[in-house]
Amino acid sequence: MANDLESALSIAASGMRAQGFRLKVVAQNIANASSTADRTGGEPYRRKMVTFANVLDRELDAKLVEIKKVKEDPSQFSLVYDPNHPSANDDGFVEMPNVNALVEMMDMREAQRSYEANLNMIESSKKLMSRTIGLLR
Repeated sequence: MANDLESALSIAASGMRAQGFRLKVVAQNIANASSTADRTGGEPYRRKMVTFANVLDRELDAKLVEIKKVKEDPSQFSLVYDPNHPSANDDGFVEMPNVNALVEMMDMREAQRSYEANLNMIESSKKLMSRTIGLLR
């Protein structure tokens, strides 16, 4: 039973680490939502996305969550007319980042809920361990 509880704690902890990292990437996206290129012909900030992978921990015989990679969103940039901007094209349009604040807020909320669910799992496992130790006394 101790090994099962250890596995549960490790799985939940790996989920918390992964969702914590995802929250950092979402925060970076939100912070750069208006970061344009600093020169003509340059690209503005490109939204980043986190992908996860299941990794087998042979010692625990459990699948843990890890960051597979952080990739850039290939969607197109939006154009805003601002002929005085340093990165404006010949027609006066500036490419803006492909960051949608609403999507980022939804991603942040989902990551937060997943983080909290893993935290609740750790708390439940700790209570179960404590009760088991209490019964053995």
